[in-house]
Amino acid sequence: MLDDLRTIVELETHSYDKAMLDTGLDAIRAWAVGRLGEPGHEVRHRDATRGDVLELTYPGTSDGTALMLCHYDTVWPTGTLAGWPYTVDDGRISGPGAFDMKLGLVQSVWVLRGLRELGLPHPSVKFLFNGDEEIGSPFSRPIIEAASEGTLATLVFEASVDGKLKTTRKGVGLFDVTVTGVEAHAGLDPYAGASAIHALAEIVTQVTAAGSPALGTTVNVGTIHGGTGRNVAAGKASCGIDVRVSEPSEMDRIDEVLAGLRPSDTRVTVEVTGEWNRPPMTANPPSEVLFKRAQAVAEGLGWTLEGAAVGGASDGNFVSALGRPVLDGMGAVGDGAHARHEHVLAEHIPHRTALAIGVLAGLA
Repeated sequence: MLDDLRTIVELETHSYDKAMLDTGLDAIRAWAVGRLGEPGHEVRHRDATRGDVLELTYPGTSDGTALMLCHYDTVWPTGTLAGWPYTVDDGRISGPGAFDMKLGLVQSVWVLRGLRELGLPHPSVKFLFNGDEEIGSPFSRPIIEAASEGTLATLVFEASVDGKLKTTRKGVGLFDVTVTGVEAHAGLDPYAGASAIHALAEIVTQVTAAGSPALGTTVNVGTIHGGTGRNVAAGKASCGIDVRVSEPSEMDRIDEVLAGLRPSDTRVTVEVTGEWNRPPMTANPPSEVLFKRAQAVAEGLGWTLEGAAVGGASDGNFVSALGRPVLDGMGAVGDGAHARHEHVLAEHIPHRTALAIGVLAGLA
């Protein structure tokens, strides 16, 4: 498994590098087939600009199907590996994408291999590898939703939280606000202009005030652009907003706030674009039952499995919002997602893999 992890990490698959994504998925397909044999059914969903989605289905020994959901894209630009090679240091494995989530991809394949080698019963297994998760899964979302329909369970091999499964995730909204003002010379004709930047400053205050710690709603203005010179009343300004919500009802409230943004200068116009990228992942009854089964498996293996609420979102949000059973955070134990200290801890790999093996065997 460690050899496989090195192979997958050394495939650079930045979300915005279509050529490398295609090359990487070709290699991942060849590797998975090398470990498991030819699938009973295979579909490659192709997209012109984003990473393709590969579905590989292997027949089981019992009724039903389990979906193994993994993304192979990473946030790391092509070339990162040259300055940050795959490294093993006293059981700590580092490399771009190792934690988020290439170890999870390796584990998912070895789960089926383990079931076979142990002679355990299991449902059919459908692997879905997508290459656009880090940019919100705009291409793969409908494919994921269709693939999870009617399944016994969806296992998402995103990294864990110190070994805990991610039982609750926030929903994510990505919005852009564009403000159009009236340009004028700031010195010669200061009152003729209507600064888009000044108006945007008011709007930023309005937007951030919509956050609610009590309800788990956060609003972050992450980027601001605008203006042409310090002596010009700005004609254009814009900002990028990230919204996270724990409660589905908060999506409607935030929509109302964004629709009602008004600067004090009536000469300024405001346009809001964007959408809710992922709904919140809240505990639905089928997922609660599945989590209890996973806890029982962990107990049988000699450890205690807990759940955690996190602010980040994943493709598991889509499945959960449809009321379907899903376990998220089945992957690595480590730290540093999207950071230079990203790493996984080798000692936990057998436990995490055994957990998924036990869950699938239990479904049979």
